[in-house]
Parts: sequence; structure tokens; C-alpha cells
Amino acid sequence: MVVGIAKVEIFFPEPNSLKSKRQILNAIIQKIESQFKKVSLAEVDGQDFWQKTTIGISIVGKNKKIVDKKITSILNFLQNDARLEIIKAEIEFISY
Repeated sequence: MVVGIAKVEIFFPEPNSLKSKRQILNAIIQKIESQFKKVSLAEVDGQDFWQKTTIGISIVGKNKKIVDKKITSILNFLQNDARLEIIKAEIEFISY
């Protein structure tokens, strides 16, 4: 069993309030959860900033290849969203 953990720092160029950032972020999180099944996501830092946030992503799978592929797909999905820019992404795998 492998657990994949990604920490993704995101910049939102357009929002001018926390409310508009949260609307965009909630829509993105819902889209990821519906498109990529069995994924856990949460905003883990930057809740009080209106143009920056950090989300945590975790996935459990049978092997590293499967987990890595899913995390990479999610990061590609985020990268292709014009409403945001990825500042930094860190990925870690824990094997059991």
C-alpha cells in the first residue's frame, strides 16, 4: 500500500476578495473530487489571503505507479485551469 501526499501552493490572479477566492477554490475542489474518485483534498494554508492558498491532496493506492499517475493527473488538471497559477507543488510517497 502506498499513500501519496501533495502540497500545492496556488496563486489566484483575479479575485479581489476572500469570497470570490473561495467560490473559485470550492468549484475546483468539487470538480477534482467528482472527476478523480477516491481523492481527499483540503485547503491547508492561506485561508485568510484572497489571492493565495495551499491545498493538500492525498491518495491511497496499491502501488506507487498508480498513485503517482493520479497525483500527476490532478496537478495537470490544476495547471490547465486559467483561473489559477501553481506556485509550488511538493509530492511525497509513504509505503506500508
